[in-house]
Amino acid sequence: MLDSKQETEFEILAAEIRLETFRELAELGFGHIGGAMSIADVLAVLYGGVMKIDPENPAWEDRDYFALSKGHAGPAVYAALALRGFFLKEQLKTLNKSGTMLPSHCSRIHTPGIDLTTGSLGQGISTAAGAALASRILGGDNYAYCIIGDGECDEGQIWEAALFAAHQKLDHFILFVDANKLQLDGPVAEICCMGDIGEKFRSFNWHVQTVDGHSVAAIYRAIEAAKAAVGQPSVVVLETIKGKGCALAEEAAAKGQGIHHMLFPDQETNRREIARMEQVVSDLKAKRGSR
Repeated sequence: MLDSKQETEFEILAAEIRLETFRELAELGFGHIGGAMSIADVLAVLYGGVMKIDPENPAWEDRDYFALSKGHAGPAVYAALALRGFFLKEQLKTLNKSGTMLPSHCSRIHTPGIDLTTGSLGQGISTAAGAALASRILGGDNYAYCIIGDGECDEGQIWEAALFAAHQKLDHFILFVDANKLQLDGPVAEICCMGDIGEKFRSFNWHVQTVDGHSVAAIYRAIEAAKAAVGQPSVVVLETIKGKGCALAEEAAAKGQGIHHMLFPDQETNRREIARMEQVVSDLKAKRGSR
């Protein structure tokens, strides 16, 4: 059961993930801001308390596994890992630069805390399903979590993995769809309309829930319900807003400008945005102190 104190902690972590993600990309000058911001809340719930992890021992055998199938949103995962102590926050400034441990897409070879290398859309869900099956074969109790994008659902491999996971009854596999309704070339509904994604997974015999993807409480409850579903994999469709929490991205989207990948403006604009995000974090921490 999620109490108000833990809910506030999740909200603080989500705000901090957005702040550190923006700092990473502002330092670089460009990046996939939209899809990184839209998953901050689910990352906060997973890394803030749901997943079994050990920053001091990233290879801990009893840990839960996580795969970001939409690997271009890696900066948000890097922010979560740094905030949880897998490596120093100073490393975030090296994102996608020569010699970095933080490449553009997530790599288990380079980055502590990354379990599965991702980047080619559609493949992360398969590796996560494989991790869930391997854990069961080895007698473990590890959960495998994975995030895919709604645009990524255009990929046929998504549905091959969905069929496989259901056939194998992988009830320790929990998938999240970041349904932010935008992909590289425009609205998902115009590029290749998926219809009701949840119903499609239901037809593959998955346990399905659709929740507000920016409500940490709703996400937490959905995970609890997913764990109670025995004998089938679970998918949680997250209704999200691409660029959520980043004023620059939200304003650009409102003007009809693409925010899948953005060039960042002048340093003064970046400083103002960072100050605004820092205030959000500060206000949430004040809320924590008043409880």
